Amino acid sequence: MAGSSRRAGGRRLQLPLLCLLLQGATAILFAVFVRYNHETDAALWHWGNHSNPDNEFYFRYPSFQDVHTMIFVGFGFLMAFLQRYGFSSVGFTFLLAAFALQWSTLVQGFLHTFHGGHIHVGVESMINADFCAGAVLISFGAILGKTGPAQLLLMALLEVVLFGLNEFVLLSLLGVKDAGGSMTIHTFGAYFGLVLSRVLYRPQLEKSKHRQSSVYHSDLFAMIGTIFLWVFWPSFNSAPTPLGDGQHRTALNTYYSLTASTLSTFALSALVGRDGRLDMVHVQNAALAGGVVVGTSAEMMLTPFGALAAGFLAGTVSTLGFKFFTPILESKFKIQDTCGVHNLHGMPGVLGALLGVLVAGLATHDSYGEGLESVFPLIAEGQRSATSQALHQLFGLFVTLIFASVGGGLGGLLLRLPFLDSPPDSQCYEDQIYWEVPEEHADLAQGSLRPEEPDTQA
Repeated sequence: MAGSSRRAGGRRLQLPLLCLLLQGATAILFAVFVRYNHETDAALWHWGNHSNPDNEFYFRYPSFQDVHTMIFVGFGFLMAFLQRYGFSSVGFTFLLAAFALQWSTLVQGFLHTFHGGHIHVGVESMINADFCAGAVLISFGAILGKTGPAQLLLMALLEVVLFGLNEFVLLSLLGVKDAGGSMTIHTFGAYFGLVLSRVLYRPQLEKSKHRQSSVYHSDLFAMIGTIFLWVFWPSFNSAPTPLGDGQHRTALNTYYSLTASTLSTFALSALVGRDGRLDMVHVQNAALAGGVVVGTSAEMMLTPFGALAAGFLAGTVSTLGFKFFTPILESKFKIQDTCGVHNLHGMPGVLGALLGVLVAGLATHDSYGEGLESVFPLIAEGQRSATSQALHQLFGLFVTLIFASVGGGLGGLLLRLPFLDSPPDSQCYEDQIYWEVPEEHADLAQGSLRPEEPDTQA
């Protein structure tokens, strides 16, 4: 009883203090460093004698809206499949993304748009911050239900910095192309989360196994997330690409890849399912793998056929991963991947990076014409050959895996600090620990909440 009281007392103070501390620190940094860019500042825009319709806002904001919806609605509801963890899945997604947007604006700003002593922000900064939040939420999926909100905020604090550094190394130093983030978002977020989950491994998690499943209505809520992500994914991949043919091509390739991954998911799910029945877990996740696998190559001359082939392969690999590889991860590698991020983001992300290597290696002036400069400027300028660009793409994947693995390990050590509040082994995947829940839900939950046992975590 005393242990329970201490936990409740720590919970009452830990999250408020951390939220106020992080918000206060970011507010001060914003006041000192963050300024509007020339597209946003009233004096600079009108001094340049620009026409209002020329403002980048009108070209980028529709894509931003779609990406923003994916982050807050798509990811939140996709993770709402757990029967007693809906409030936490949607609510903690809201919390993490809101903090990550502020913190990543600063981190990415110092690395990409810092000049004259200030970070200059506009609509493109908003899109890039959402991408960073997406990587954080992918990692969150690997440890969903096993961590408290204070731990998650500290995870985001570290991961946003490492995401920004990895992105800077790949895009600015190595000249890697990765518009839709197969490497920088999906591969990084997945393997950061998987290594984090390994460090936070709970050998006694069987005590909460009965709450790790879904119920009929929770799976329906998760499908809301799937549909939002599926519909808006072409915007996600194309949002940062150059306006014109590059953005058009990226959206088109993503569109066809998603359709193919959906068909392969349904085919493989029925093939490996019991009595030929479809598995909702496969449909909720693997159908989206087509968006992940073309993240790197979608702005390249992948061709519509290439997009279909890539999507079909990604859906197949993802479905088989959920069926066969997820149990091996836990039993052999001691990685408890709650949402199966390895199957949706990890393996398709690596496949997408390798696909980018292949398509970059095939780039020629004949196939791209004058458009080569917008996709591969270093090849167009003669500073690199297509083979050299392909090798840089491959090295970018290696760098991402290193950043993700080392970062996940450091994050795991940080989150294991004894004073941080985390749910006991017997009370994971349960909203009632952190939320006020309706009485009928609380009554049902009482039967599943066993008397609190000593936490076995070091």
